[in-house]
Amino acid sequence: MSFIEYSDLIQDGDVAIVHLGHNSVTAVKVQHGAQTQTRFGVIRHSTDLISQRYGSKVTCSKGGWVHVLHPTPELWTVALPHRTQILYTTDIAMVTMMLELKPGSVVCESGTGSGSLSHAILRTIAPTGHLHTVEFHQQRAEKVVEEFKEHRVDHLVTVRNQDVCKDGFGVTGVADAIFLDIPSPWEAVGHAKAAMKKHGGRLCSFSPCIEQVQRTCQALTERGFEEVRTLEVLLRVHNVRPVTLQLPDFGPDPGCPSSSSQAVEEAPPAAAANPASLKIKTTTPPREMPGHTGYLTFATKPRT
Repeated sequence: MSFIEYSDLIQDGDVAIVHLGHNSVTAVKVQHGAQTQTRFGVIRHSTDLISQRYGSKVTCSKGGWVHVLHPTPELWTVALPHRTQILYTTDIAMVTMMLELKPGSVVCESGTGSGSLSHAILRTIAPTGHLHTVEFHQQRAEKVVEEFKEHRVDHLVTVRNQDVCKDGFGVTGVADAIFLDIPSPWEAVGHAKAAMKKHGGRLCSFSPCIEQVQRTCQALTERGFEEVRTLEVLLRVHNVRPVTLQLPDFGPDPGCPSSSSQAVEEAPPAAAANPASLKIKTTTPPREMPGHTGYLTFATKPRT
């Protein structure tokens, strides 16, 4: 099992995603002899998981069932243990696209946090790219190193425990793209520029407050960055549901010879009591919508 290389069968030591419902998933470390408790009953790893195919429907001890899925960055984002606030798929998709990431890209990231974005970056830049990620908090840095090894992507990433605003990313002139998710991103702009390749590159800064955005944009402009722009991505999910619409009765058509007052008077009472209707599927916007997550500021380093 690897987050960047897919396998068919569940093996001892894998990290599997147990799908309990539409909004309920959990990550499970598969171990011989272990058990996982769910609201549908117990899942026994030796008999229910190991050697089964990913995507299998597993019946639990209480008779309920779950699906066991191969891990992906998207599933890991909704199943991971939160050590910090994380980026979700809506913002992650915009970041990977706007930073123009591709296989072979070299990326610098700070801070690592819970590793939600890191896994998406690693899948995008594999198999020949590399991620240099910096985490200020020592325990979080140590934990994410363990997760990268467990997910078999550690050969694609270097984790550093340091203050990016003071010590930078630990590399110079190698990065195609930079991502900043720190309280004071404007203090790291100089280090970010130094880490980027001479021929240019893209930078993204994620900040929840507009005051942070203003100071970051000012620092980017002063450092010579171009195409500075800030985006806010809001997700609006529409609900699909069936509805029954009554067809309107506009009365007899005066231009039609067969339409007459006599024909209307002779119409059976049931027709008037049960007007024609049509059942269709339509979408309706939610009554409540998740609001602001953060601002994404993008900039381009000019070619020198």
